[in-house]
Amino acid sequence: MTAYQSFPYSWFLRLMLGLAVAVGLSACSLVSPHVNLEQFGLYKPEVVQGNFVSREQRQALRLGMARAQVKEILGTPLVSSLFHGDRWDYVFTIRRQGVAPQSFKLTVLFKADTLSQIDGDELPSENEFVQRLVGDKKLSTPPLLQAREEDLRKFPPAKAATPVPFTAPLPLPSSYPPLEPDAR
Repeated sequence: MTAYQSFPYSWFLRLMLGLAVAVGLSACSLVSPHVNLEQFGLYKPEVVQGNFVSREQRQALRLGMARAQVKEILGTPLVSSLFHGDRWDYVFTIRRQGVAPQSFKLTVLFKADTLSQIDGDELPSENEFVQRLVGDKKLSTPPLLQAREEDLRKFPPAKAATPVPFTAPLPLPSSYPPLEPDAR
């Protein structure tokens, strides 16, 4: 093989390697920190953690209630520590695409199995919470599904249904065949 024959091949490899490096480096500049990824319609899964406690549920709590009554109103606490058996924490967080993240916390303390203290954030009512989840999205009104008389005249009138005579079901057999063959 002469030097003339190997020259074009090595030149071609160098050119391809240079183009690959140039394309690879230019791809890094395509995603800038100023690009809003939501404009591409990327899906972000909804993340819900904990159990939501509404203002109405908090208002139903009364000091002196038993643990079972508190659990019936609020549900099972998200956090109940072995080291702090008299403290229940109800924490709720939600991250939803297109809506600001929300987080609420409520702590109830017990003394001798009765509710002694309630601490926590200002909780929204159930209606306020639903409005926060919807955000600024405008709900479209469903179309009115109603036919006019002239539209109904286009179809032939329904035929009267012919009654089907009643027949009594067949009686069930008095015995059934064995599920397994006889052992021989």
